[in-house]
Formats: sequence, structure tokens, C-alpha cells
Amino acid sequence: MAAFVIEALDSDKAEDIVVIDLAGKTSIADAMVIASGRSSRQVGAMADHLMTKLKARGLDVTVEGMTTCDWVLLDAGDVVVHLFRPEVRAFYNLEKMWGGVAPAHLQDSSASVL
Repeated sequence: MAAFVIEALDSDKAEDIVVIDLAGKTSIADAMVIASGRSSRQVGAMADHLMTKLKARGLDVTVEGMTTCDWVLLDAGDVVVHLFRPEVRAFYNLEKMWGGVAPAHLQDSSASVL
């Protein structure tokens, strides 16, 4: 499922896509996908397109954050997807929290935000 999500996000020009394997860390999902969009509009469009594609596969998808589109969460059961504007992603730094590796330019900017 994560590969399907990555392909869908890549087709919408998502940036800095990271997949974190959650096996042994939590029971909420098998994988977490984190990606960035250049603007709130792009983040919202990526979320909408991904939600449509996941629902077409028969998945029940829960979405949070579509009102502002700074950070949109899509829960598709086995995969949880976080879509961010770059500065919001750097501030929350979910990759560090969950043991993933953030792209180098996000690691540098997160240090300056905090």
C-alpha cells in the first residue's frame, strides 16, 4: 500500500517523500508516509487526489486538516499519510519522532525553527 501512496504523491509532484516502517513501534499502522507540497493549495490538492485514489481501491479513508492545508493527515488503515507545507514539516519533525530520516535540508531548517 505504501508503494501505491508514493506513486500517487509522486504524480502530484510531492517533495521529500519519506516512508517510515512502523512495525514494532505502534499498532496504528504498518507504515507512515510523509511528504511536502510547496503551498497550501498543493497540499490540499495532493490530499484530495490521494483520498479519491484510495477510496477507489475500496479503502475507508479519514482525513483531517483540509480546512487550512498546512498539515493534512490521511488515515487509510495500514498506511498513515502526513502532507505538509515545508516550514510546518520542519517545525514538527515527525521523522525524528518516529525514527525516520528527514531530508538534509529539512533537518537544518528544523534546527533553526526550534
